[in-house]
Amino acid sequence: MKKDVFTDSKIFWNTAQVFIHHYLPDIRKVSRHTVSSYRDGLNSYIAYLENEKEIRRKDICFNFLSEGYIKTYQDWLLNTQKKAPKTSNLRLTSLRSFLEYAAGEYHDLTVLYIAACDIRDSEISIRPIEFFEKKQMKAILAANDVRTRTGRRNQMMMVLLYDSGARVSELLELTLGSLHLKAGIPYVTLHGKGDKYRNVPLMQKTCRHLERYLSEFHEHADVNIPLFYAVTHGRIHHLSPDTMEKLIKSCAEKARNAGTEMPDFCHCHMVRKTRAMDLYQSGVPLAHIQQLLGHEDISTTSGFYAFATLDTLAKSMEKTSASGKAVEKTWKDPKVIEKLYSL
Repeated sequence: MKKDVFTDSKIFWNTAQVFIHHYLPDIRKVSRHTVSSYRDGLNSYIAYLENEKEIRRKDICFNFLSEGYIKTYQDWLLNTQKKAPKTSNLRLTSLRSFLEYAAGEYHDLTVLYIAACDIRDSEISIRPIEFFEKKQMKAILAANDVRTRTGRRNQMMMVLLYDSGARVSELLELTLGSLHLKAGIPYVTLHGKGDKYRNVPLMQKTCRHLERYLSEFHEHADVNIPLFYAVTHGRIHHLSPDTMEKLIKSCAEKARNAGTEMPDFCHCHMVRKTRAMDLYQSGVPLAHIQQLLGHEDISTTSGFYAFATLDTLAKSMEKTSASGKAVEKTWKDPKVIEKLYSL
């Protein structure tokens, strides 16, 4: 007897498991962060069906991914859970991607995928740009107690986070093998979204900091060891994003207590935005900044497409630093600023 793909819960669960554990990482080759985001999206929807719709987990099937169910889930996220529109849209993207895969496996499910695509995303209001002023960034970089080993590690993390414009996830994934300090133009290789790599040139001052850091923290030069690590029960392991978020908040609080006015809410992504703003104010072309940050779309506000060479990027980046010695430029176009900070 032919199974009904809409009502058979085993088909749903098998499809979901293959989607998360095989299709995304092995076929589409997306990053583990993307896999985690999609898994969280599906788990959120499943939890909603269990807790709000009182559908037993073992009974969940594709019938419960109809347009009606997804719309009520979207409404629940926004109005009951008070989630941000961006979060709601990410959850909807996860469901659409899953249904697209499922429709490829079971043609009858195409109707669900088409219906999900017709559901409108939530409107996202433009928030004020969040970045640190030069004096604030300088105070944050100076806030770590470099008299301690942990303080010296944290100082190096903050310096490299700023100089490279990396996402926190990219910074924490770095190993010794990611650094190329002896190259003609020193650079670091970042592993970004979509399982893509990019090379970002490093300023000479940052290279000197890194050389001192390596002499203390990487005496044996194992290229597979995390660049920034902690040791628990004698074992070296990567740091967590939570560690970085706590660090930036701690640095901001120390700077605030020392007399520097700081934003009420500080987070790591502001360092990335600050790097972008400092480069832009110094006259670095927007296309170069977008390449530095690892974005595919570089067209909207600059009006042209360009990919800078490593040499061009290096020369551009040397124009600015957190010390505040950058040449100020006039920048008043709100559309350019809006694009720059849709990161």
